[in-house]
Amino acid sequence: MSLRRLLRSHLGPYRRTLGIVVALQTVQTVAAMTLPTLNADIIDNGVLVGDDGYIRRLGLVMLAVTAIQIVFAVGAVWFGARAAMGFGRDVRRDLFHRVTGFSAREIGRFGAPSLITRVTNDVQQIQTLVVLTTTMMIAAPLTMIIGIVMAMREDVGLSVVLFVSMPAAVLFLGPLVYMMVPSFQRMQVHIDRLNRILREQITGIRVVRAFVREPEETARFAEANRQLTATSLRAGRLMAAMFPTVMFTINAASIAVLWVGADRIGAGRMQVGSLVAYLSYLVQILMAVVMATFMVSMIPRAAVAADRVREVLDTVSSVVAPDRPVTQLRENATLELRDVGFHYPGAEQPVLRNISFRIGAGQTTGIIGSTGGGKTTLMNLVPRLVDATSGQVLVGGIDVRDLDPDLLWSTVGYVPQKPYLFSGTVASNLRFGDPAATDREIWEALDVAQASGFVQTMPDGIDSEITQGGTNVSGGQRQRLSIARALVVKPEIYVFDDSFSALDVATASRLTEALETHTAGAAVLIVAQRVSTIRRADEILVLDAGVIVGRGTHDDLVRSCPTYAEIVESQLGEGAVA
Repeated sequence: MSLRRLLRSHLGPYRRTLGIVVALQTVQTVAAMTLPTLNADIIDNGVLVGDDGYIRRLGLVMLAVTAIQIVFAVGAVWFGARAAMGFGRDVRRDLFHRVTGFSAREIGRFGAPSLITRVTNDVQQIQTLVVLTTTMMIAAPLTMIIGIVMAMREDVGLSVVLFVSMPAAVLFLGPLVYMMVPSFQRMQVHIDRLNRILREQITGIRVVRAFVREPEETARFAEANRQLTATSLRAGRLMAAMFPTVMFTINAASIAVLWVGADRIGAGRMQVGSLVAYLSYLVQILMAVVMATFMVSMIPRAAVAADRVREVLDTVSSVVAPDRPVTQLRENATLELRDVGFHYPGAEQPVLRNISFRIGAGQTTGIIGSTGGGKTTLMNLVPRLVDATSGQVLVGGIDVRDLDPDLLWSTVGYVPQKPYLFSGTVASNLRFGDPAATDREIWEALDVAQASGFVQTMPDGIDSEITQGGTNVSGGQRQRLSIARALVVKPEIYVFDDSFSALDVATASRLTEALETHTAGAAVLIVAQRVSTIRRADEILVLDAGVIVGRGTHDDLVRSCPTYAEIVESQLGEGAVA
């Protein structure tokens, strides 16, 4: 069972704390169970005989026992909360490290909204169970056992009421708990769906408005919200029905105790104080049964959450660090692909087939081709966001699967197709790859990326605020800041995955010219949609359906590669081909 495995693995470090909780709960429960007996003694030997001194003495004892109960109960809750909060922190930490180690394949399999829900809501459900266990579940069986013993000490004849009411409480509450389980399971599914829709709508708000889809998207969100609300209401109604059921059982049992107890008092076989004490024990025992039943109702929901959490923790990334990583490169600034192929699981055709090329220091290779030809997948292989399913990707003469990940990522400066900026400032985003970068180095990178102009016009320059995702700057500005971030690192290999698509032709031209000087000693790989971006590259690869159909310089490909000539003609006109 996933829940048991998760609790065993992550509550292990808190065994001593949980032992203290059990000890404290035992003391406070014993103290609580002692109070009705003392109360009975006061009634029988103090109130009924009019002994004020006895009442005062035993009253002080009751106050002392109450103080002990309070102190130990507070201590139990404090230590229990520490264990539960530490458990939740540790699970979230392990989930975070596991998710950040996933490749693009695993991220795509789970989906970002589901992963966020698992790290937050699902962990919260399990943590709540741990909190309730340390505060309620440990005390419940202790209360039942000690309470039954103490009640029978008061009067054995009334025990028939006790042993009838306890199974009755379970019998009444059991069906409610049974019906709550599927509702809790469906709630997690609906929460996932609602998070996914909300994330899509917030991320794609411009598209929604551009195509006037607000009514449809509102209806889609409303339907998902309605389903979650309906499921939550059903679970809530069942939980709400528990408390009237509990009160009915307790009141019915109390009436039975008073009825039978009155006859026993009249017959002289029982004292008034014992009846009052027995009634207190009965209420506490039945409340313990209720707490235990309530805890049982929480377990299924936590179990569903644990299954989802364990699914992430048990998933091994398809991109794993080597057991004995290479920490030093053989060659500086070289990138080579040897017969590389890539095949997505379940796909009928491979995305890439027999891709081979080599880029040395000071060389630039451009890649162009039709949409869906595998260009981005090829780029993802270099920084090892995914691993090739055949062939080798070599950086500095060593297979990337054998390199230390930190060495690989510090050697390769990767600018993704979709630039992403983090909340913070321009400077903090550019220092993402090199925290020690000086302001001068940042401005140099901005100059090369053709971004210094608009950064200078921002209120605080490089200290100006950037919102999450860079939504307060334009697409072209995001791309240039993303390029500048890679330039700050000063890597030996640059990988630009269609990183100039949002720039106008003049800006892209100035940027590529500046890059030629700045990256003169590095190996540069550029994917582009525009011919003008890569026409000056030392070698151009034409990719079509995952296969290289042409390679050479711009002039060579215009004459020898029909696919490239068609791209040139569509972008630059017939005269450019001629």
